[in-house]
Amino acid sequence: MYSSIFFAWGLAAITVVVHAVGLALMLKFLSRRNNVPLRQLGAISARLVWVVCYMIMLHLIAVSIWAIFYVWQGSLPDFETALYFSGVTYATIGYGDVVLVKPWRLFGLIEGLTGIIMCGLSTGVFFAEVNHIYQMTHADKDRGEKT
Repeated sequence: MYSSIFFAWGLAAITVVVHAVGLALMLKFLSRRNNVPLRQLGAISARLVWVVCYMIMLHLIAVSIWAIFYVWQGSLPDFETALYFSGVTYATIGYGDVVLVKPWRLFGLIEGLTGIIMCGLSTGVFFAEVNHIYQMTHADKDRGEKT
């Protein structure tokens, strides 16, 4: 049992690294795009849609890593089932139609907790991006009023 907890913690750590690296790359890309004016609704919408799609991709990578582990260990019968279970667990939906057998049940708990934290991280970064856009658009308005 204790060795499975260490494996789960390892997968949680890998999940955090995927998000840390992925979000750092995204923020670096967005900082290079700061010279693009975000005055029009279309430009703002496109940027936010891109950010959300990118974050969803990061979450799907994390879910896939957990699913690959479940199949590799034989705790779920095939990749499709493992991906479904992992996604439902990671997003804390928890339908319960697919469950892990007893030696692996703690993995579901740790994956769910990791998913909550990673979704919270994505929410925080998304909020920061919306705030950044808001600050940029209001800074442009303030400059226009002063001149």
